[in-house]
Amino acid sequence: MSTQSGSTAVSPPDRPAVDAAESEPGSGATAPAFAPAALGLALLALGWLAAMLWIGQAEITSSDINSIVIAMAALALPGLISASMVGGAGAAVVVANLLTRRGVHRSTPRFALAVGAGLLVGLLAALTVTLSYGDGDSITVLAGTVAAAATVGGIAGGVRAVPVVGAVVTAGLAVFMINTLLNIFKDPLLDLYGYGDTDQSQTGALEWFSRTGSIGGGLVAGLLVFAYLSWARRRTVALNPAATLPRWPAYLVAGAGPGLLLLAAELLTHTAGARLLAAAGSLSEVDQGLQDSLSEFRFDQALWVLFVGALTALIAFGRTLKPTTGEPLDDDTDSVRPDGPRTGDDGDNGDNENDGDNGNDGDNGNDGDTRDGKGAGEGQNAKNAKNAKNGEDAKNGEDGKSAEVAAAERVDGELTGVDDDEIGWGDEVEPQRRGGRRAESDAARP
Repeated sequence: MSTQSGSTAVSPPDRPAVDAAESEPGSGATAPAFAPAALGLALLALGWLAAMLWIGQAEITSSDINSIVIAMAALALPGLISASMVGGAGAAVVVANLLTRRGVHRSTPRFALAVGAGLLVGLLAALTVTLSYGDGDSITVLAGTVAAAATVGGIAGGVRAVPVVGAVVTAGLAVFMINTLLNIFKDPLLDLYGYGDTDQSQTGALEWFSRTGSIGGGLVAGLLVFAYLSWARRRTVALNPAATLPRWPAYLVAGAGPGLLLLAAELLTHTAGARLLAAAGSLSEVDQGLQDSLSEFRFDQALWVLFVGALTALIAFGRTLKPTTGEPLDDDTDSVRPDGPRTGDDGDNGDNENDGDNGNDGDNGNDGDTRDGKGAGEGQNAKNAKNAKNGEDAKNGEDGKSAEVAAAERVDGELTGVDDDEIGWGDEVEPQRRGGRRAESDAARP
């Protein structure tokens, strides 16, 4: 009931479910955004991991020779690590969406459950390696490295920017598939790039082949990141118009995400799988050289995918921005003033007008003193010389005319017909001029 007299009690309107979830104690200020198609991405990522485990198992178990097993395990290690990271991140995205629907918005439980999802995927992958790849120290190292990679993917999926993680998973899967397709058509591409019998032609063709995969993967990754985040943006607006939308840093980080994923996989390969790589390199100098060249190739590819993907996603996002609407500023802001139009010559004209008035006042005020009149006339001539628009001397145009006569002509308007012969430099001026002007005591001098 209302406490004011004459008022009617009105129940407050029901709040949306999103707002109610945000107002729960301990739920956090805002709800994290959903990642679209999270379940489908997780199934694709786990399917890719299963495919890589199957391919690695087929290659490693194809020979009973220990040295060949070690070499094949070292070759399969980078692919298994990257696939495990994507699989752990995909599972973490699904868990994050479920927690958002359940109203769990605090960072601590979300991060812990996401890491747990990645760890679970890693344990299943490690168990598969242990049971199907055989025995030996190399297999043990491979299984532990795969489990660690999946856990790292779960850690990455525990961040609150869930759509960004989903975009990275999508782009990462696309990069893996492009590399697989290029390997299928490797021979025709090498022939196209001029692969021949000489070492120079072979090196050049291999470099072009690697650049094709890197640049193509980066372009596709950037475009997919832009498309996925745009989709997530529309869904977020539809579900909660007041939610914070991803801006350009999200597109930049997500575009660079596949390259960062490849760099992290290479780092795990040289840390967690260091024993396996060392064992493979100790077999022969050829194996050591092969490991070094493959490591360099993977590092270069990761850098290319990182920069090309980030730039592509950022440029695609920048093309969607629109210029701010506003009234254009006037080209000449000084031409319009509150008190009317203003030009650059106003000050000069005003000075000229004032100068002319002052000169007239000086002439009229000193009728009795020809020296003062002469000085006022000289001051008037100096000002007229400075201001070109004041044409008093040009109008008079006669060098021999005195300043007193010119001033009298402007004020009275009655002496315009006086000839030069009437006024001489040594003659005296008439005592009375036109109805009672006072007599001038001295003759005008130049």
